[in-house]
Amino acid sequence: MPSSSTPALLVLADGTVHQGLAFGAIGTTTGEICFNTGMTGYQEVFTDPSYFGQILIMNTAHVGNYGVKDLDVESDSIKISGLVGRNLEALYSRRQASASLQAYLQESGIVSIQGVDTRSLVAHIRTKGAMNCIISSETTDIEALKKKVQAVPNMDGLELASKVSTLTAYELGNTGSDIRIAVMDYGVKRNILQCMVERGAHVKVFPARTSLQEVKQFQPNGYFISNGPGDPAPMEYAVSMVKEVMKEGKPLFGICLGHQLLALANGIPTFKMHHGHRGLNHPVKNLETGRSEITTQNHGFGVDPVAVKKADHIQVTHVNLNDQSIEGIRVKGKPAFSVQYHPEATPGPHDSRYLFDQFIEMIKSSKN
Repeated sequence: MPSSSTPALLVLADGTVHQGLAFGAIGTTTGEICFNTGMTGYQEVFTDPSYFGQILIMNTAHVGNYGVKDLDVESDSIKISGLVGRNLEALYSRRQASASLQAYLQESGIVSIQGVDTRSLVAHIRTKGAMNCIISSETTDIEALKKKVQAVPNMDGLELASKVSTLTAYELGNTGSDIRIAVMDYGVKRNILQCMVERGAHVKVFPARTSLQEVKQFQPNGYFISNGPGDPAPMEYAVSMVKEVMKEGKPLFGICLGHQLLALANGIPTFKMHHGHRGLNHPVKNLETGRSEITTQNHGFGVDPVAVKKADHIQVTHVNLNDQSIEGIRVKGKPAFSVQYHPEATPGPHDSRYLFDQFIEMIKSSKN
């Protein structure tokens, strides 16, 4: 049963209107609309910093049926701007859960709408592409909402990584380890850090705009360039950082936004995708082994496939089997590589966690 009888509206920038019922907090919220094809792991998805500034459609029919749990998070708060669902459940069945989805969203001030035909809505976005939208449960004035959504900044050209980065540096893992990894935090997920800590690393996480001179005081023997939200193109500070790290010659690993930044640092442009890749079920082929991997993804920008294939100093290592987009690169002659997808896969399959093993081995080899 619906948890509320308060009407809510979803209005897209192209004028499309969906009516539903309020869920979570009462209010108005805006952002770029996107969709996730995963059937589970909604709490990890909601707390992924890469979703900052976006209103998320969960494509599965029921969301919230197992409640929320304090440990099932990828950051310290919900990062989505709003939520759209067909059935957002106020009741839950998991004994370990600490609260309902309704309470979780309400406490976090996340305006949401349920009762929407999400299959129709996702089909519309697949056809028309990603666009801005607005959810409101405090007004039913459609014309006023249409005007308001036109004022929302476009994601193309928007720098958001510094808005979700840590404000102060912090350390994790075995402080006595000889594997010391400096993490540039552009919106890093907790389980990415955990994957490195589990492999014996001492990790220090730095704010987005930290200088390389300051980072080097940690005496790292490897660098990690994190995932994060927004357009990588305006992140000149991060591109410069990656260039400087590459000159130093120490191992470098990038994920998602980090993949795009590595490309930009090597003269390869990025672009805004039609509607992005978000879900737990995207097939990727490893061109070095010939094996396929089912991957977790969350990105609305990609690496230019024409430019990257023309770059003699770059080797493409992974491609998406759905659309042949670039999913992994390696810089020839340097210990630097990256992937567009999320090998930590929380939520999702663990097919690609070998990449963390490769990074650790690369650091050990470099030290020797």
